[in-house]
Amino acid sequence: MQAGYREPRHITHYFASRLVGALLGLAVAVIVAGGTDSFLSFLIGGVGLGFLLPQFFLKQKIKARQRRIRLGLADALDLTVICVDAGLSLEQALSRVGEDLQHAHPDLSDELHLVNLEMRAGKPRPEALRNLADRTAVDDIKALVGVLIQTDRFGTSVTQALRVHSDSLRTERRQRAEEQAAKTTIKMVPALVVFVLPSLFFVTLGPAVIQLLRTLLPGQ
Repeated sequence: MQAGYREPRHITHYFASRLVGALLGLAVAVIVAGGTDSFLSFLIGGVGLGFLLPQFFLKQKIKARQRRIRLGLADALDLTVICVDAGLSLEQALSRVGEDLQHAHPDLSDELHLVNLEMRAGKPRPEALRNLADRTAVDDIKALVGVLIQTDRFGTSVTQALRVHSDSLRTERRQRAEEQAAKTTIKMVPALVVFVLPSLFFVTLGPAVIQLLRTLLPGQ
C-alpha cells in the first residue's frame, strides 16, 4: 500500500515474485555449481537472494514514492490555504488541490483524491486523514494529519495551522538541502586528495624538480 499498490491482486503478485525469484536462484545454483563442493553455498545464496530481491525493490519503490510525496507537500499546503481562504471547505480544498497537482505531483494527488473519496463515502475526517498517514508513512504527512485533527477538535483556524505547517516544511527542506550539501563537500575530500592534489603537486613542483636535477646532474 505504501508503494501505491492497493488492489488485492498486487499482494498475490508480490508473493509470487518472491517464489519465482527463489526458484530462479535454485536454477542458477544448479547450473553454476551443480555437482561441486560449493553447491550448498550457491544454493543458499541463490535462493535467498532471489527470495529477498522483490522485497528490496519494493522498499526502494516505497522510498522513492515517499520522497516524491514529501517534495510536493509544501506546494499542496500553499494551494490548500488559498482554497480555504477563498471560502472552500477543507474537503473541497483537498479535492481541488488533488486535481491541480495531478500532473506535477501525481502520487500526492492520488492520495488526496482517495481521502476525498473516503470522506464522501461517510468516513469521519479524522479517520480519513489517519488512513492517509498510514498509507504514505511519511513523517511530514503524519505531522500534518495531527495538526488537522487538533484543529478540527478544538475549532481553531485551519488556514493559520496550514500556513504555519507549510512554513515549517519549507524551513526543514532548506535545512535538509544544506545538510546534504555539507555531506557532499565532505565526500569530495577523498577524491581531491587522490586525483587532484597529485596532479597539482606535479604541475607546481615538476619544473623545480627538473631544474634541480639539471643542476645536480649537469652531464645527464
